[in-house]
Amino acid sequence: MTRIIVEALEATGQRGIIDKGWGGPGNLVESKNLVYVLDNCPHDWLFLNCKAVVHHGGAGITAAGLKAACPTTIVPFFGDQLFWGKQVHARGVGPAPIPVQKLTQKKLTDAINFMLVQEVKDRAIELAELLQPEDGVAGAVEAFFKQLSGKKAQPDQSPSPSGLLEPLLSSVKCFGSS
Repeated sequence: MTRIIVEALEATGQRGIIDKGWGGPGNLVESKNLVYVLDNCPHDWLFLNCKAVVHHGGAGITAAGLKAACPTTIVPFFGDQLFWGKQVHARGVGPAPIPVQKLTQKKLTDAINFMLVQEVKDRAIELAELLQPEDGVAGAVEAFFKQLSGKKAQPDQSPSPSGLLEPLLSSVKCFGSS
């Protein structure tokens, strides 16, 4: 996969960052000035400094790329990643997803070239503007309280986190404790 990425970057004249992730990248046969291998970095910060992104398509990394107005190519390998790839493509902010088993240098090169088209970047900017007012944390907390109590939580009625967890924690012993 590392070879495919490097060759696609060379073919498009682009620079790239490879995040080692869990599996780590393969060995670069020779040092390449157009590729930087990164151990770990917050995607929401990094993507603000990128022209486009290519990733596996998990919901969190997809949201980070789209909020940063990055055209996106998704190379799914599991779960909901193909779904997010199809959503990105349907919005016109990325090419059709490329399943990891079908990833080739030609397909990745074509995907990078697709993401560099100005119309695609313009659509990514428009989508990012729509996403900016979204507050995912507040939405998740509201959904949690709604499921917990069956009604919408009001800020002054929300139980404190410690109040919610106390009964649960009192009935559970920690691993390794007596």
